Amino acid sequence: MKRLVSTKDLSHEDWLRSRKQGIGGSDIAAICGLSPFKSPLSVYFDKVSDVVEVADNERMRIGRDLEDYVARRFEEETGKKVRRNNYILQHDEYPFLLANIDREIVGENAILECKTTNSFAKKSWEDGIPDYYALQVHHYISVMDLDRAYLAVLIGNECFRYYTIERDEEIIKNLIAISEDFWKNHVEKQIEPPPDGSNEYTKRLASRYDAIDNTIDLSSQDNRDKIARLATINDLEKELNQEKEQIKQELMLQMQDNEIAFVGDKKISWKWQQRTNVQGKELKKDFPDIYEKYSKTSSTRVFKI
Repeated sequence: MKRLVSTKDLSHEDWLRSRKQGIGGSDIAAICGLSPFKSPLSVYFDKVSDVVEVADNERMRIGRDLEDYVARRFEEETGKKVRRNNYILQHDEYPFLLANIDREIVGENAILECKTTNSFAKKSWEDGIPDYYALQVHHYISVMDLDRAYLAVLIGNECFRYYTIERDEEIIKNLIAISEDFWKNHVEKQIEPPPDGSNEYTKRLASRYDAIDNTIDLSSQDNRDKIARLATINDLEKELNQEKEQIKQELMLQMQDNEIAFVGDKKISWKWQQRTNVQGKELKKDFPDIYEKYSKTSSTRVFKI
């Protein structure tokens, strides 16, 4: 492990610029396709672009401010001592793997990662650490050659938990392989990653290619298999949607006139709501000038089979 950059007096913008030199902990779940926050494509554009987007909001500010509190609570709960590590760290063998950790554990080859989240995310922690955070921690274990790591989380203002993550060689091996492929075959060669199913990738394709009045033949066996798979997925989707509606109807039948019901700790509401719609057809007929003034035309390239 090498100390790449000191972060002690580093501005937030320069810190973001330094992170472009490799794959960090907040990137790893995204390039594995397991992040709810960003896609492989967004990580790719961040690494190949010279532009530094200094994004910040109240949620991020609160998370930074509460990091000290989470670290102190961890010390109180475990009796362990923690200290800051004011560096962006670099893997000895794979220089494109970086780490910027929250705390080191004193006297132990381990670190502490501090998280804060709102009460609505409580469900995602019921079965342990969410995958995207677990991958981040394993990434740090890999870069720093650690024995284990601890993750402490404050959920809303109601729950504090901490977890121990032991070193897993198979996970580390897979993360290194995925990272190496992403960095060497995409970032270094400036070749965009393949489709990942994200909305961001769909928007990228729509902005990259125009629509011309032309027809091509894509009748390879691989594409025939893709079309067949899409048909199967569509059928499954219809079946699942019908089952979903049936379950809701069965619960409605039991609720009858009641607006609220509980099933264990799950609250169900079935209330009347009002919505006002503008009748566009009638408005255009009776007041064409007003309709024209407040109408907006947008273009979308629609994909259909």
